[in-house]
Amino acid sequence: MKKTVSDTLGFVPQKDIVYNKLLPYADRLDEESNDILCKIKGNLGRAVQLKEIWPGVLFWTRKLSTYMRLYGRKFSKEDHVLFIKLLYELVTIPKLEISMMQGLARLLINLLKKRELLSREDLELPWRPLYELQDRILYSKTEHLGLNWFPKYVPFYFFLFLLFCVTFSVESVLKTLVKSCRPYFPESATQEMLEEWRPLLCPFDVTMQRAISYFELFLPTTLPPELHHKGFKLWFDELISLWVSVQNLPSWEVHLVNLFARLANDNIGYVDWDPYIPKIFTRILRSLNLPVGTSQMFVPRYVTNAYDISHVVLWVSSLLGGPSKQAQAQLSGLFNSITSFFHPSNHGRWLMKLMKLVQRLPASVVRRLHRERYRKPTWLTPIPDSHKLTEQDVTDFVQSMMQPVLLAMFSKTGSLDAAQALQNLALMRPELVIPPVLEKTYPAMETLTEPHQLTATLSCMIGVARSLVSGGPHFPEGPTHMLPLLMRALPGVDPNDFSKCMITFQFIATFVTLVPLVDCSSALHEKIDLTEVEREMCSASAEFEDFVLQFMDRCFALIDSSTLEQTREETETEKMTHLESLVELGLSSTFSTILTQCSLDIFKVALDKVFNFATTNIFETRVAGRMVADMCRAAAKCHPAESLKLFVPHCCNAINQIAVNEEVLNEEELDKELLWNLQLLSEVTRVDGDKILPYRSQLVQILQLTLHLKCKQGYTLACNLLHHILRSSTLIYPTEYCSVPGGFQQPNGDYLPIKDWGRPGDLWNLDIQWHVPCVEEISFAFYVLDLILQPELQRLQRYAQGEQDMSRDDVLQSLAIVQHCLLGAGTHVFTCTFLVPINSHHKIQVSGLADDICVMFPHFSDYILEHSEDDTKSLFSIIKIISDLLHFKGSHKHEFDSRWKSFNLVKKSMENRLHGRKQHIRALLIDRVMLQHELRKLTVEGCQYRSIHQELMRDLLRLSTSTYSQVRSRAQNVLFTALGTYNFCCRDLIPHVLEFLNPDHSNITQQQFKGALYCLLGNHSGVCLANLHDWECISLTWPAIVRSGLSSAMSLEKPSIVRLFDDLADKIHRQYETIGIDFSCCTVAQKLMITGNPLSEESVPTEEDIAEGIRRQELKNSESVEKYQKLVGDLLDCLSNRNMPWKFEHIAIGFLSLLLRDDHQLPAPAVLFFVKSLNHDSLLVRKVAISAVAGIMKQLKRPHKKVPVSGEKEPGGSLMMIAGDRPDNQWLQYHSSSLPRSQQEWDNCVFVEKTHWGYCSWPRKLMMYAPPEEQPKQNLTREEMTEREQIIYDHFSDPVFINQLIEFLSLEDRKGKDKFSPRRFCLFKGLFRNFNDAFLPLLQPHMERLVADSHESKQRCVAEIISGLIRGCKHWSYTKVENLWKLLCPLLRTALSNITIETYADWGTCIATACESRDPRKLHWLFEMLMESPVNGEGGSFVDACRLYVLQGGLAQQEWRVPELLHRLLQYLEPKLTQVYKNVRERIGSVLTYIFMIDVNLPYTQPTTSPRISDFTERILLQLKPLTEGDEEIQNHVVEENEVGEQDERTQAIKLLKTVLKWLIASAGRSFSTAVPEQLQLLPLLFKIAPVENDDSYDELKRDAKTCLSLMSQGLLYTEQIPMVLSALQEIAGSSSWHARYTVLTYLQIMVFYNLFTFMSDQKAVNDVRALVIRLLEDEQLEVREMAATTLSGFLQCNFLSMDAPMQAHFEALCKTCLPKKRKRELGSVVDTIPSADLVRRHAGVLGLSACILSSPYDVPTWMPQLLMDLSAHLNDTQPIEMTVKKTLSNFRRTHHDNWQEHKQQFTDDQLLVLTDLLVSPCYYA
Repeated sequence: MKKTVSDTLGFVPQKDIVYNKLLPYADRLDEESNDILCKIKGNLGRAVQLKEIWPGVLFWTRKLSTYMRLYGRKFSKEDHVLFIKLLYELVTIPKLEISMMQGLARLLINLLKKRELLSREDLELPWRPLYELQDRILYSKTEHLGLNWFPKYVPFYFFLFLLFCVTFSVESVLKTLVKSCRPYFPESATQEMLEEWRPLLCPFDVTMQRAISYFELFLPTTLPPELHHKGFKLWFDELISLWVSVQNLPSWEVHLVNLFARLANDNIGYVDWDPYIPKIFTRILRSLNLPVGTSQMFVPRYVTNAYDISHVVLWVSSLLGGPSKQAQAQLSGLFNSITSFFHPSNHGRWLMKLMKLVQRLPASVVRRLHRERYRKPTWLTPIPDSHKLTEQDVTDFVQSMMQPVLLAMFSKTGSLDAAQALQNLALMRPELVIPPVLEKTYPAMETLTEPHQLTATLSCMIGVARSLVSGGPHFPEGPTHMLPLLMRALPGVDPNDFSKCMITFQFIATFVTLVPLVDCSSALHEKIDLTEVEREMCSASAEFEDFVLQFMDRCFALIDSSTLEQTREETETEKMTHLESLVELGLSSTFSTILTQCSLDIFKVALDKVFNFATTNIFETRVAGRMVADMCRAAAKCHPAESLKLFVPHCCNAINQIAVNEEVLNEEELDKELLWNLQLLSEVTRVDGDKILPYRSQLVQILQLTLHLKCKQGYTLACNLLHHILRSSTLIYPTEYCSVPGGFQQPNGDYLPIKDWGRPGDLWNLDIQWHVPCVEEISFAFYVLDLILQPELQRLQRYAQGEQDMSRDDVLQSLAIVQHCLLGAGTHVFTCTFLVPINSHHKIQVSGLADDICVMFPHFSDYILEHSEDDTKSLFSIIKIISDLLHFKGSHKHEFDSRWKSFNLVKKSMENRLHGRKQHIRALLIDRVMLQHELRKLTVEGCQYRSIHQELMRDLLRLSTSTYSQVRSRAQNVLFTALGTYNFCCRDLIPHVLEFLNPDHSNITQQQFKGALYCLLGNHSGVCLANLHDWECISLTWPAIVRSGLSSAMSLEKPSIVRLFDDLADKIHRQYETIGIDFSCCTVAQKLMITGNPLSEESVPTEEDIAEGIRRQELKNSESVEKYQKLVGDLLDCLSNRNMPWKFEHIAIGFLSLLLRDDHQLPAPAVLFFVKSLNHDSLLVRKVAISAVAGIMKQLKRPHKKVPVSGEKEPGGSLMMIAGDRPDNQWLQYHSSSLPRSQQEWDNCVFVEKTHWGYCSWPRKLMMYAPPEEQPKQNLTREEMTEREQIIYDHFSDPVFINQLIEFLSLEDRKGKDKFSPRRFCLFKGLFRNFNDAFLPLLQPHMERLVADSHESKQRCVAEIISGLIRGCKHWSYTKVENLWKLLCPLLRTALSNITIETYADWGTCIATACESRDPRKLHWLFEMLMESPVNGEGGSFVDACRLYVLQGGLAQQEWRVPELLHRLLQYLEPKLTQVYKNVRERIGSVLTYIFMIDVNLPYTQPTTSPRISDFTERILLQLKPLTEGDEEIQNHVVEENEVGEQDERTQAIKLLKTVLKWLIASAGRSFSTAVPEQLQLLPLLFKIAPVENDDSYDELKRDAKTCLSLMSQGLLYTEQIPMVLSALQEIAGSSSWHARYTVLTYLQIMVFYNLFTFMSDQKAVNDVRALVIRLLEDEQLEVREMAATTLSGFLQCNFLSMDAPMQAHFEALCKTCLPKKRKRELGSVVDTIPSADLVRRHAGVLGLSACILSSPYDVPTWMPQLLMDLSAHLNDTQPIEMTVKKTLSNFRRTHHDNWQEHKQQFTDDQLLVLTDLLVSPCYYA
């Protein structure tokens, strides 16, 4: 199958769908596809050149996407490149509507998806247009003002049959688009991107997140090695050192990890990761958020910003291999340390992450192996041989994963993840993976008490089935397990346990699909050259027949137990329950798989057995009957000739005998036997058409006899029979699904079936047996239709014309027959182009048939609606028929979808990802070809909207607005599907729907009104008629919806109608997106029309054509503008109508607010309306108006001119990247000496508003505003304004209006819930920006009044006005600004002195909003005022805390640009750190965090000029001296009131300590890097205070100390900090307080686990930790000793320390310490409580041993039995030793109890005797 140019195609296709070549009509497809491609090329090119985006481009891009679904990428390379370039230009048209952009982007993604097809030489795409698109949409400047609406999700009605109609968000589509284009960015792109985004890298600013996420998304990593110096080498060092030095998981770290993972995966072997590997694994372990130790505090941000597992997995699997093997060692360490978390008894929120890790890692390694060994080489960089995975690497990897995976099998989250992991591991090393799983499976099959074990192990076995059966060189004994497994699985077919039953069916089906059930035992005698294993398999295969028969017995038992009991028969439940239908499905599919795979001998035995079972019993037809009939059908499908010979004559005779007497035909309740035989017959006939032909006369006779039975159940079964007969003889389908082509009927001499166990199908020799209808079958089908369908149609027609009476049941029966004929012969009733041509006279007659039905039905449904509207059953049937006429093409869309889904599921569970190349089993491949055929049937027939369809649609609309709600809703569903299917029919329907809403029509019922509303609303995934993206439709529907409020059918009393309107408005608001008004287009199109094969037949447009196109485009744009204005006008008219109910007024205002746009100003009348609505009575309307007016202000804003910064302020062009405070960004910072304090200085000062410019590097051109004389004129008089501006000016200059407005704004909305409103802020900002200080005089008295009032709503209102004022005065002249501050400063002082608990947050927001993105030198008045004296005690502690809060809000916005203010603040605060009040302390702690935030330890960053932590810590430690020196316990004996008199130093120091603790706790979550050296100096002090027990009654000081230690121990340490920390801990471990020694151990546990690999890579550190723990084991204090034992056991468990001989010897020696003899004490002598040193040492030894035993809770290592024996010797020692031994033994018993049978094996018999004595507790009463 090499790529050759076929004669019909004339080009080499890029990659077409191979399955097309296997279809029975494959030879005609090339012509067909060429024909379509040529049309697409011609018309798409033409549409683009003529600038016809809608409908031309849209229509033809849809066609292209359908073409790709049917034929794959079946076009030449040059066409491929041209299509991509054309679509790239279309997607990046600047003003394209979002939904259109998304549709085009999807198609473009699809074209780029297989990147191996186009190399970088073939295609280059620019990156900047994509960046601009991202920036415009995701960071839209106008969206929050409501000038641009992006839908939250966009449902797609794009492709007629999207396989999975998923609703994507705009964001994910854009990201995927960039991912697909990334490999083709030019080589200079990396440098350009770095220049563009480096200036944004300011870690204190939100832009950091933006820049890093852009890096993650855009940086290309697939450049070839010779270009690496232009690729990742430009940024790798800088970004990795940034990552290594960040300690507190900021939100952008995740993006960095994702970028590194991608880099590692794309360039295996070209990046040296070795120095970073311990750091990488430490961070991965931290990111899993596992719980450690007892009293651990969680830092919430660690959970929210944790790494994305899929990227972690990618990174790890790319690090494996290579010369150093370091990564595998660390990975084994990682799994060793977390294995115990996988044990099923552990459960927590971290579990999902662990399971995901286990499931995805093997898959990722398999993918890498596939890429290294099996994938066809492409243009992408190959992995160098030195870094490929060797066999040893793979073995090591599989071994490191086995233990966690085996534990995960029984996890609480289900065994699915483990099964997927095992499937992939078994592909690599079956001999390591399958035996342990088998060991767990066999016992699970025996157990009766633990069914969950069975389901878990079976689902894992299904995963490894293929590796097991195919055996292979490493695991040849695999297949021998097959039969024992199958036989033991049979008891699982159990009617009482549903889930067990289903998994057993799945298990049996999976294994049987892989293995031919042929008895080969005879080969033992004939063949001599068999291997041992093959002989074993041959002899075992004799049991297959037994297996099949036993399975059938089990199934019959299952069926017997699930017959419909008498009780249910009476209650008339027609349907099976959901569970029963699932069992039925499982049973029938498993049984048919077994029969397909049987040899003919076994099949015959099985057939007789089924036939006897089916014919000797009579089943009810609802549950058991269906199951038996399914089994019979399965038999008939496998070997039709043999089966039909038995079944058809039997059933026909039985039916004829019963139906001989006439009255049977009219009975309501039919004889069970008749029904059962009918059912059996209808299922058995679902086989190849040509096998039915011999029985046609009998079948037709039965049909004529039974179709007109009176009993509904009877004629329904007869209709099924009709349907199946027609289907079998007219459709194309494969007739067998055996796992080996040609079946197993070859003679045994040269063919040995066991060779085919687990063999994949060969795609090129599939040898599918197709059923293609022959002339005889077709004529038989037509004979049946003439005989049966025609008379029914004539009856119905006569009935509709009133010439013949029919009872309702008769009508229903006729309709059922028509419907089943349609379903059966669907493909032929609709004339199809691509099936076998039929001889001509039939053709004419058929197309007549379909049209007859279509023409007849509208009359018929009208007749029923008028004469018997309550005959809902017939109406349902009619709706069903119409739906089939519109959509049925031989198979239903939803059936196709579910088959596609289940095909994908089966494929996943059985696929072989390692070898790839479609090595699926044959049955799956045949299924896929069949799906391809169905897909063609569903898609090829174009959906031209013909007049017949128009009739049917009107009909549906009539049914959708009829009286009965069920009829309405069914009809509506069909209608919505049709709207999505037929292009352009929506516009045709809308006027008809709107008729029902028109208030002038008085005869409309409520039901019609509701129906029409539902039609507009649409269903959740389909089209919403009220919201088509087209001006014409919207300008009709929106006003109509609003006007319907006046309709007589409208009543607001009915809640259902009110709810409908709410939903409608809500849906329009959710899905509305700004509709484009103007478009423009591009140039690649011409090339597309004139290159390559096939050439398009369309003529290339001439100059005149193109000019005409442009004229049309302009005309269309101006029409759009007119429609836009008309729509606004219509809505305003509706609003001016006095009678309009309030609900509709609100809806109309909502619609109006959606019509604000950023490219077209709102018409003046609407501006007037919104400004007036600011003072509307209704709160809802006021809210909408506030947003709208804020948007209108933005529309009216005059653009300000910008120029590049020049002169000495020009950014230095130094290339060396140094961030931080440099000489060249000094001028940006705040210096009180050089503030602009006069008009002249103000004009000369260069203001840079954004905070991030200049921190890291300068942009290429730094822009600033041009001088005032070049800007638009500021103080306009009323005459100079535009009409819209005058409207606003007049209203806001009117004191009455302003009074009213302020009155409304200062009302409270929801008590206690209100917050500072950004919308009102935007309103005032716009007002002061556009009109300068024109309205200030009017507002000033109001502001003064509000500030003095302490009500929260009044304060909030004035805060919103003030922040708007400060931000709005950006371009005012100096004098105005100065006057403004003279007014504002006193106001703010008053406000801050009146601040209350309710309003402090609002003032904080106000100042923060005001300072955001403003140059601090512009706001110097504000900062100087806030800095005056924040903590002065006036107004009590609360006001102090609030003032600090407000100040902090302002300074935090300024980040690094105000070092001088930060120094002043720190100087001011330091003496005040000994505050008494808790709230002030907390606030100061938080402020300190912000002061020191700028002091970061990042690479390539200058030391900051802001305050530094180290200096501060030195000063503090001096003051804390009195506490560090003294030795007694520190109590919190400070009285909270300020006592008069001098307090001693010690009390002061305690107060200071409290504030410092607050600062440490606050900074743990906020800063980027932790100042470890400084914190270490405080450690001894904290250890002294922190309490040991968990008790809440402790005072604040102790609690804080404890929290602080917990947070510090979780911190990330650099390698160079470890020795410092350890020496500090060793020093503390020598202290006299046992509390401190105890806390050292808890601190150590958490610290080591959270920095595990960093510690392990430093051998000295490991030894130090070990020595420290062992030293503390011999501590004189009992609690410390026990804690040391716990710590030791934890370290052993996570493999940080290993259990080696010296350690064991050390403990055993300690155990042997002799205890001094007990001396008899004289009575009355004091009992000495201090234990002797010997006892301590002996206890230490015992504790050491017990730690070793408890360190492996779930298994028994080799050394364990001996240690247990050693321990048992101490059972009778003195306390506390005895206690320890007892505890250890009981724990051992508890953890090993579950798997004691396995663990027993490790002990000798003598040891077991001793153990049983110890573990069985002695009788207490003896």
